[in-house]
Amino acid sequence: MKKGNKYGTHRVILPKGALPQPALKISNDMEIFDNEILIDVDYLNIDSASFTQLKEEAKGDIEKVKTKIMEIVNERGKMQNPVTGSGGMLIGKVEKIGDSLKGKVKIKEGDKIATLVSLSLTPLRIDKILDVNPNIDRVEIDGKAILFESGIYAKLPEDMEDTLALAVLDVAGAPAQVKNLVKSGNTVLILGATGKSGLMCSYVAKKLVGNNGKVIGQARNEKRAVFLRDTDFCHEVIIADVYEPTDVLKKTLEVNNGNEVDISINCLSIPNTELSCILPVRDGGIVYFFSMATSFTKAALGAEGVGKDVSMIIGNGYTKNHDQIALDILRESNVLRKIFEDKYVKK
Repeated sequence: MKKGNKYGTHRVILPKGALPQPALKISNDMEIFDNEILIDVDYLNIDSASFTQLKEEAKGDIEKVKTKIMEIVNERGKMQNPVTGSGGMLIGKVEKIGDSLKGKVKIKEGDKIATLVSLSLTPLRIDKILDVNPNIDRVEIDGKAILFESGIYAKLPEDMEDTLALAVLDVAGAPAQVKNLVKSGNTVLILGATGKSGLMCSYVAKKLVGNNGKVIGQARNEKRAVFLRDTDFCHEVIIADVYEPTDVLKKTLEVNNGNEVDISINCLSIPNTELSCILPVRDGGIVYFFSMATSFTKAALGAEGVGKDVSMIIGNGYTKNHDQIALDILRESNVLRKIFEDKYVKK
């Protein structure tokens, strides 16, 4: 077998010297190098910001979404949305392990795994798109993928459906980061609290803030607000337009005794919401952008423009033990597990 670079630079075609994630084109030749793992792919979970953009561009036409996905993968060798720059993750079966990795990895050929690195850097070949579920950003395919030596993954648990585990692991970084950020007594605002990552963050945050803290969840309409209230994951639920930062601020102050919050968490899948996350936070507070639609420029200049001295954190999709943390959250909360099962498990 040919020897490969730990970080996959041997797969980069354009531009020379780049790492696979920022590269414009990588090789998706499925003949593996000695330090790669070949995966027979079942499902892609396109990240929410990317799938939202694809659906909007296709005006809801799923056949056009399929065509665009194929075009991107054929052109780039990976599933990296050229507009959002983001990817997603996949689940599949380990087909082959490179010679230099045998005995060094905790998986064997035949195991089912979920990759915990982005599709935006994963060599991918799609032979056929079998199905697209636009409600949950899932694409069923016949195809293969490559995991680099540096790539992280999780062996799929035996106590839950594969598609359920995929949905949870797709956003595993968010609740794990919240666990590190939120302290007892904090007031926390979560934008997009009714979505997949938002629900998990709300659940974790409420546990952490304790009796003296408060979690405020944002919903886009009354129907979603009722749903969120029924979960009991938030102390307060606001209906606010995330495209109007002053509306978010006003609604937040109304339910927080006129005070700004200590921490805000952006779990939205749409762009141009940076200031809605920044404006309600007190000076010295924390703004956590888990959303892949976040613009660094808009966040940095926006905070400067409104005179906010806040610490802004970009949502690293990887946190130590984030896969186990996320799966354990689902095991712990029957309410959360039922919500996820109803939406993400094939009937």
